[in-house]
Amino acid sequence: MTAPSIRDLADWRKQAGPSGIPSVCSAHPLVLEAAMQATLPTSLPLLIEATCNQVNQDGGYTGMTPSDFRAMVEGIAERASFPRERIILGGDHLGPNPWKAFDAEIAMDKAETMIRAYAAAGFTKLHLDCSMGCAGEPIALDDAETAARAARLAKAAEEACIGSSQPPVYVIGTEVPVPGGALEAIEGLEVTHPAAVRETVDVHRRAFLEAGLEDAFKRVIAAVVQPGVEFGNHNVVVYDSREARALSQTLDDLPGLVFEAHSTTTTSRLRR
Repeated sequence: MTAPSIRDLADWRKQAGPSGIPSVCSAHPLVLEAAMQATLPTSLPLLIEATCNQVNQDGGYTGMTPSDFRAMVEGIAERASFPRERIILGGDHLGPNPWKAFDAEIAMDKAETMIRAYAAAGFTKLHLDCSMGCAGEPIALDDAETAARAARLAKAAEEACIGSSQPPVYVIGTEVPVPGGALEAIEGLEVTHPAAVRETVDVHRRAFLEAGLEDAFKRVIAAVVQPGVEFGNHNVVVYDSREARALSQTLDDLPGLVFEAHSTTTTSRLRR
């Protein structure tokens, strides 16, 4: 049986019943090995992601660059007899967050260097997250500036993998907590409004086209939303599919896209 491709996620909505692929965002060797062992008996690929804080050109809090992380994952795969071709590497929250204490231009220059390193190391699923303000800016940026900065990073990633047989796919949108999850108790969540996710997609489309990235936008496979599920250090908010029904139906108007949600696998399909 041929393993499903992450590029075809939107087509899975046509299938009966739940569907998805295993996804982990961890740099702990035991977690990664366990994920490989659990996935090995299936025909599925395994998506392994690193965040901008975990892994970056400065080493992040793991001390690893993107190429270091890839080498670690491949070493674990060899020991676990897990085929390398079934591993998909992803970068999460790729943007200026680790350097947001700096001026925006300095932080974005560093973010560009980071995403180039991710792309050059063969990470093929890249979440563009430029929603946070840098020094002297509001805590959260408006949609237009967020999208313009995301397009800037996409351009850097595209340049880093010119000639690659497997150019990256992108995830846009930022309706999630900071990398690592909420630090405070979560008292309530507001499900993303359908109009908001349509606007997110539209404003990113315009930003990509203005940057000459029409082909790259065709490889946008997901938009981040808040479907009403979350966890933090203190509590868990359980998903209620009824609350997300209108949001889920929005996918009918967004061909080629799925939704990505924090605290779930990136390939989860919101049930109607």
